[in-house]
Amino acid sequence: MTFASRSRLPAGPLLTALLVLAFLGLFLIVPVGTVFYSAFVNADGSFTLGHFGAFFAQPLMQEAFFNSLYVAGWSALIASLIAIPLAYFTVRFEFRGALIIQTLGVLPLIMPPFVGAVAMQLIFGRSGSVNLLLSDWFDFTLPFMEGLNGVIFVESIHYFPFILMNLVVALRNIDGSMEEAAFNLGSRGFRLFRRIIFPLALPGYVAGTSLVFVKVFDDLGTPLVLGTTNMLAPQAYLRITQVGLEDPLGYVISVIMIGFSILALWLSARVLKGKDYSTLQKGGSSIQKRRLKPAESVLAYGWITLVLLLVLSPHIGVLLLSLATVWSYAPLPDGFTLEHYAAVFSDSHGMITNTLLYCGLAAGVDVILGTAIAYLMLRTRLPARQWLDFLASAALAIPGIVLAIGMLRTFRGWEFPLTGTLITSSWLLIMIAYSVRRLPYALRSCVAALQQINVSLEEAAESLGANRLRTIRRVVVPLMAGGMLAGFVTSFVTAAVELSATIMLVTRDSQAPMSYGIYLYMQSAAGRGPGAALGVLAVVAVGIGTYISHLLVERASARQRPARNEGTE
Repeated sequence: MTFASRSRLPAGPLLTALLVLAFLGLFLIVPVGTVFYSAFVNADGSFTLGHFGAFFAQPLMQEAFFNSLYVAGWSALIASLIAIPLAYFTVRFEFRGALIIQTLGVLPLIMPPFVGAVAMQLIFGRSGSVNLLLSDWFDFTLPFMEGLNGVIFVESIHYFPFILMNLVVALRNIDGSMEEAAFNLGSRGFRLFRRIIFPLALPGYVAGTSLVFVKVFDDLGTPLVLGTTNMLAPQAYLRITQVGLEDPLGYVISVIMIGFSILALWLSARVLKGKDYSTLQKGGSSIQKRRLKPAESVLAYGWITLVLLLVLSPHIGVLLLSLATVWSYAPLPDGFTLEHYAAVFSDSHGMITNTLLYCGLAAGVDVILGTAIAYLMLRTRLPARQWLDFLASAALAIPGIVLAIGMLRTFRGWEFPLTGTLITSSWLLIMIAYSVRRLPYALRSCVAALQQINVSLEEAAESLGANRLRTIRRVVVPLMAGGMLAGFVTSFVTAAVELSATIMLVTRDSQAPMSYGIYLYMQSAAGRGPGAALGVLAVVAVGIGTYISHLLVERASARQRPARNEGTE
């Protein structure tokens, strides 16, 4: 009798599945369902489409709707123009430092876009460093950061790594013989790229572009920091905070945001449906990377250097701003100081403590839930167990502001039994929102870790008399430890820079984590220095956490290779 057949005992797995489903139902399904319900009913509970009619009848809402589509579309396009050449040059040609270039290209993801937005205003704004120099040298300026252009500029620079990472993987997996055959038949240059290379890498490109569109469409922090409120996410925030939870238009906006997020992901899958992009072998080792001619090398390195300077400008700007005494109407700060960091550690230590508390607890919950769901999926035969994975992963398509609005509406008036404190005014709701939003990241790490553990190791433990719980505790969890830790770190660092849900759920300053503190600081000129210092600390924390996550995954994979080999012998 195999391990899979013995895993039909329902009591433990069934109870675990019910507990996981209860958590997802109470904090994800019900809040999102409440948002949909509120958008389609009148005050007396009767069904209506009138709220949507009222939405599209208002010129401001029409403008916000089309502006969001405009910004998301152009951001995806500009991000593509940055990512496609960078991926193609570093993968298909001999480049010194190609890995470093690709690594630097991913760095924008460790900085939340709203953190770098103010710094980019100081560099590329109307009176920023670049335009001051252009005005002095050439007597003209460029509207980098004017209105919607500023949002597009910031978002495209921040999110293009999604396209870069997916496209690099896709390009490396192309069968080199197909490119070589086309090359021998006379296909060269852009024609070779357009007819052979890019079509074969289309799955990676589409996956990355759809993520960019969804992330930009749902982003709240960047438009708010840049003062651009005529978009959907800022309008949803303003309607709920200014008009109140009874305002139906806030829920209509939320439903539209969810609908377009799902639509973008569905269209990305639909575009690739019915087409074959498979190759017989991976091309990285089957064809030599081509060497660039001297003139081509100069142009390629010059272009890549320009792109990397542009990509790293938010990091440079935030660092300079955090150290600047005064930086206004000048290409560089007037002087440098560490007072902003001292102010952060003396005045904002509560924000740092709150971040560690909220994100640590949320990441711990995510690892527990992710491990449970992974085990139920891969080691049991519970009916409909795949739906747990689907429900947990569905949080990716739910904007943070929508989840927060749903939670506020769902738990309005609820109190904790013993203390009488309102749930909506408790920091626990912030922590739970972080947990729900970041659960897909921890889940993927836990699933990957469990997939690498051979079932025979668990069978051996059971054959020696260990029950299921003891087998999980003594065999499964230790072998999954690397993946679980990687999931914990990933959930922690991404939750630490969450603003969309935070800005809705924080009810008083004493509850504020770092992300909310950065937003508050950036609202005034005097607070930009400490806000930038807090942003630098957040970026350093995220960077260290990301590195630790990768390190844990590599070590776990190295430890599990011998175990898998022993299990197959």
